[in-house]
Amino acid sequence: MQLFFNPNISDSDTSFSFDKDESRHIVKVLRKKVGDTLYITNGKGYLFEAELTLADLKHCSVTITSASFHNKRPFKLHLAVAPTKMNDRYEWFLEKATEIGIDEITPIICDNSERKVVKLERFEKILQSAMKQSLQYYLPKLNEPLSFKAFIETYNTSQKFIAHCEVTDKKSLKTEIKTKEDCLILIGPEGDFSVKEITMALQHNFIPVTLGNTRLRTETAAIVACHSVQFINEGL
Repeated sequence: MQLFFNPNISDSDTSFSFDKDESRHIVKVLRKKVGDTLYITNGKGYLFEAELTLADLKHCSVTITSASFHNKRPFKLHLAVAPTKMNDRYEWFLEKATEIGIDEITPIICDNSERKVVKLERFEKILQSAMKQSLQYYLPKLNEPLSFKAFIETYNTSQKFIAHCEVTDKKSLKTEIKTKEDCLILIGPEGDFSVKEITMALQHNFIPVTLGNTRLRTETAAIVACHSVQFINEGL
């Protein structure tokens, strides 16, 4: 199934028109013709089935024939991940986390961050592409970057973890996760969180955790954390 995305479609709409780029893709690449079925999501839980009524390289239109709503998982996963020095590594994380299943992402700027500026527009496109490729109907929320301090003072949830590399008393993330509960996990930059940041997180009731016995890159740690939460909650 080829899935298209447009955030503006609602369950009350009866027709829809694609922009020039998507129209060209439908006709030139997918070779769709009038009468063919297309599938569209608004990234808010809806899947629309539609019939192609106009197939033109510059303008494709459809009539929506059905709409179905898909409920979210019984928990929310929010990862706050420091931007990586190389953008493509963070983009890889965004793509894979979306495929695995994630609800919210916040880039956090830390004391040891080598990259402090991110391109949210490009990140957003990667999330959309990964959502469509993995046939999901919810688009992860991408937040504006925040400093570490601002983030932990702003966001709160029932389960809060910080994964770091300091040799201190830490628990295994997979043994600490509670099923069906919202979860927030902090993943630091290549140079790890500073001692000051770790102390600050503990003061805000974050639980220090380890993700395994090896030292992981930022983007790998984020994927391990994402998969661990999904795996523990699998089948719910």
